[in-house]
Amino acid sequence: MGRSDPGRLAPRGFLGTAAVILLADHLTKWLAVERLAPAYVPHPVFGEWFRLTLVYNPGAAFGLHFGPWSRWIFMVLTVVAVVTMWRFYRESAPDARVRVWALCLVTGGALGNLLDRILSARGVVDFLDVGVGAWRWPTFNVADIAVSTGAILLAIVLWREEEERVTPPADAHADAGARTGTGASGA
Repeated sequence: MGRSDPGRLAPRGFLGTAAVILLADHLTKWLAVERLAPAYVPHPVFGEWFRLTLVYNPGAAFGLHFGPWSRWIFMVLTVVAVVTMWRFYRESAPDARVRVWALCLVTGGALGNLLDRILSARGVVDFLDVGVGAWRWPTFNVADIAVSTGAILLAIVLWREEEERVTPPADAHADAGARTGTGASGA
């Protein structure tokens, strides 16, 4: 891996990138807690469209909640997700840069929200509030942006990888026809 694969982000780079995302998330959440208290009071930035509102989310994205066990369930699920992302990284081809960056984003964001769950029973700190009037997107944070962006990129990459596996290159079809005598030159 590392130096033997010049196009690949070394494990130290993978973990370092995820750590930068984790630190950016943690810093912005700390600023939100320090500057936006009390919770649930909107602070307009661009009118009603974009506000900063401190919210504690004991569940997961979009209010998914499993009662009093939510914190522990989501901590376990996050650890499983991070281990899975690490395995995907280790299995990635040396030239799979977009795939690796997507895995870094998901890993760093997942660790950011995991840190919140470990540090506070109140839940994950969310503070980015977008919408118009009563039509609002669920409040989110930097970790959520990283996880969502990484997940979308990863889905696109995996879809393209699957297409490449299923669809042989055009010249491979022509070569097969020439060998069997059924190609254009053999007709």
